[in-house]
Amino acid sequence: MPGNKAVVYKEPGRVEVETIDYPEFVVKDGPGVHPDNVGRQCQHGVIVKCVATNICGSDQHMVRGRTTAPAGLVLGHEITGEVVETGRDVEFVKVGDLVSVPFNIACGRCRNCKEGKTGICLHVNPDRPGSAYGYVDMGGWVGGQAQYVLVPYADWNVLVFPDRDQALEKIRDLTMLSDIFPTGFHGCVTAGVGAGSTVYVAGAGPVGLATAAGAQLLGAAVVIVGDLNPERLAQARSFGCETVDVSKGDPRDQIEQLLGVPEVDCAVDAVGFEAHGQGGEAAQERPATVLNTVMDVTAAGGAVGIPGLYVTGDPGASDEAARTGSLSIRIGLGWAKSLSFTTGQCPVMRYHRQLMQAILRNRVHIADAVNATAIPLEEAPRGYREFDAGAARKYVLDPHGIQSAS
Repeated sequence: MPGNKAVVYKEPGRVEVETIDYPEFVVKDGPGVHPDNVGRQCQHGVIVKCVATNICGSDQHMVRGRTTAPAGLVLGHEITGEVVETGRDVEFVKVGDLVSVPFNIACGRCRNCKEGKTGICLHVNPDRPGSAYGYVDMGGWVGGQAQYVLVPYADWNVLVFPDRDQALEKIRDLTMLSDIFPTGFHGCVTAGVGAGSTVYVAGAGPVGLATAAGAQLLGAAVVIVGDLNPERLAQARSFGCETVDVSKGDPRDQIEQLLGVPEVDCAVDAVGFEAHGQGGEAAQERPATVLNTVMDVTAAGGAVGIPGLYVTGDPGASDEAARTGSLSIRIGLGWAKSLSFTTGQCPVMRYHRQLMQAILRNRVHIADAVNATAIPLEEAPRGYREFDAGAARKYVLDPHGIQSAS
């Protein structure tokens, strides 16, 4: 049996690469594992050898100490890899298949899964609807920033790439299918982005950049990305986006300079609960700023997509209300403008096959858009530090050196 190394959260600001157990077709006790999941049999699952597994901004929330994640939690929910073992009950996924694994764990059997709401599966997390690998309060499924990981309900969950060699050639693009590309695309779809739309994307981190690429794929006429990090804004401009620097003031004024009007058709919040202020408050945390901004700049009757993460427990919040997810949002403004809002986890399976085809047919180059940068698994701590410092990169971990060899 091969060994297994993984990225482990130790304490706020620190992750380490450690040796962990090789996965089996059963859920074992460990940090973050819900007691009701311990001993759960997973003969419907597969063991995946991770070819690419990415560092996500959502992981950073935990590593910064902004959630209730326990020490010892194995991180990672963006998984792409090769199937090396199949459980007894797996019928259609085979050893040797190269697959994308949605970050949502879904059973395929509950009411929500049958309605396509795979982000809020009712059966995989005893705490609440919805689950994910290596994430706080998500049932305790072991994360995939590792050499090997268990993927349950494999016939339902995984997306098999049609041609292994072609997939390996485009692995840095295809690895974005596990989370950020569908998540950004979902933000665009729920915001109503279409041919000729003007779009404001709040945030130029990897999800924001993926959102911008998704808006272009959907036919947007103008995509405006707002952030306060010059390097990330430059990355957005590198593939044809307009940008606004929110540290210089209200995005509404800068949008008017670009479009001639201070509003857009559609807006997407790709920042979430660790938002900063604008203008003179850009150095201070203002968790409701982005939500209020996207309502302000979206035209009446429009829609707002909110793939940015908001939590019910934030021990590092700037005020008491925000520690329980209560923010001072201008809901009256949103109501008066008849805006529509869509929140929550992206149901990855709703989009990943179509986005895979767009990648394979060269309709989109998502790795270039997010500046995908592959590093060895052992360098994950450095990747976390640089990402937290604002690097305009999407760090892709390469646990077996396959990407550098392909």
